Amino acid sequence: MSDHLPEESKKSKIIIGTRGSELALWQANHVKDRLAEIGLDSELKIIKTQGDKILNLSFDKLEGKGFFTKELEEELLNGGIDLAVHSHKDLPTTNPEGLIIAAVSEREDPAELLVILRDCVDVQQKLSVKFGGMVGTSSNRRKAQLLAIRPDFEIEDLRGNVQTRIQKLRDEKYDAIMLAKAGVLRLDIDLTEEFYVEELEPTELIPAPAQGVLAIQIRGSDTSLFEKLQPLNDSAVAEQIGVERKVLNMFDGGCQLPLGCYCRKDGDLFQVWTSKASDGTDFPDRLFLQETSTLGLAEKIVSKFDANRKFPENVFISRELSESSYLRKALAKHQIEIEGRSLIRTFPTINKLDPFILRNVDWIFFSSKNAIDYFFKLDPLLPKKVKFGVVGRGSENALRHHGRKADFSGEEEGIDTNDIGKEFAKIANGSTIIFPMAKGSLRSIQKELNEQTKLIELVVYETVSEEDVPATLAEVLIFTSPSNVDSYFANNLLDPDQKVICIGKSTGQKFDEMGVKYTLPFSPDEIGLAEAVFALDY
Repeated sequence: MSDHLPEESKKSKIIIGTRGSELALWQANHVKDRLAEIGLDSELKIIKTQGDKILNLSFDKLEGKGFFTKELEEELLNGGIDLAVHSHKDLPTTNPEGLIIAAVSEREDPAELLVILRDCVDVQQKLSVKFGGMVGTSSNRRKAQLLAIRPDFEIEDLRGNVQTRIQKLRDEKYDAIMLAKAGVLRLDIDLTEEFYVEELEPTELIPAPAQGVLAIQIRGSDTSLFEKLQPLNDSAVAEQIGVERKVLNMFDGGCQLPLGCYCRKDGDLFQVWTSKASDGTDFPDRLFLQETSTLGLAEKIVSKFDANRKFPENVFISRELSESSYLRKALAKHQIEIEGRSLIRTFPTINKLDPFILRNVDWIFFSSKNAIDYFFKLDPLLPKKVKFGVVGRGSENALRHHGRKADFSGEEEGIDTNDIGKEFAKIANGSTIIFPMAKGSLRSIQKELNEQTKLIELVVYETVSEEDVPATLAEVLIFTSPSNVDSYFANNLLDPDQKVICIGKSTGQKFDEMGVKYTLPFSPDEIGLAEAVFALDY
């Protein structure tokens, strides 16, 4: 009777093709286990790819061009295997004729890890690597974004599997190396005992399209297997990485192009971050967009990077900017002039700190860079186990200048201080928290904490508006605090063609009261502001 069964029904096992690295085997075994959960028996077949054999070329000359996938796909087309498991980010954006992606996995954390030798750590520097540190990565995407934040870095190529890369750091061939968090988690490697690990969220250092996702590839004609694999398909992830992969496809650059693209869903909105440079040393353009649908989203993103698009000629920001500031460099790339000038003055409200006020404090939370600077001018005697909370990357970087690292940053919660407060409350409720702050602070974070939490509010500075602030003719006005808004509009009006960007919701509320439209960056720092300027239409 069995002689009359269809050919594919005679197969007792599904043959899974995979590369032979430890990470590739983990991925293939993960799929094998998932198949077993739905009653399908399978076995692995290891296939060596060109990317595994060529170790003398920069990673970006291999990744994304089929060097890690071609042999697997040929074996699939020849019938030697039934399905292939890939890291989705390694796949070209178009399948070879006859092959399809039948399912994509859930997404592992797409963050990046900067793994640093302990004697090369300097928390006063952004990214915590000592000045002039040598960082190992062969990804032009990572290189461009790292150099934009830390132009003093020396970037050197780094090839090999995860363990090989870690060993090269252990051998002190680099001061730090970059690794995808997804691979470290999947291999269950503990890096923190031996190294200092700086985690870079995907909204800070934008990952490769589809980073952290597995792709299951089969023959297009194998409809029966396609149906069997659908319980393994994460449709929500497929929709999100579909935007990322379409952006990559429309740029037609593969992974040689220094392109980062990350899409996620937040409530009813699809949020997408994109970073693109011409090469690893080019200062990258960054963009943040959010829409209610993915329909046409990739096309809208790509249009913002059109070489012929119009930019403003000049921008004003109500804050002094150094010549090396991220925002100044991001705008200078497109010949956009920027004037940075504060419209307020700040003064300390206290000159001496009662040493007993900090005795039993568990947390110190800062809502602004000024609060950080004025607090540390008081030379506080801090408890050994005190933790620090900040609203976002701007405050986090200011805290670094005083040799301290934030234990909580509201960066992932974006511009909504209420959301930041709610997240902070999850870990800090019931503890003792001191809030160094400005006179007249809105107390947005404090309002989210419960009654069991002891709050100590310490007013360390106040602001005074400058008098007779002159109007600016800049096409874009960036306001960095409610006080700066009050100071500017005491004597000035907004021209109809001027566009407004506000660094946070409390600043934006001033324009809500005036009935003026404005843009909020996702993150209240210079990277977020650069993204917001780039997203504007002119």
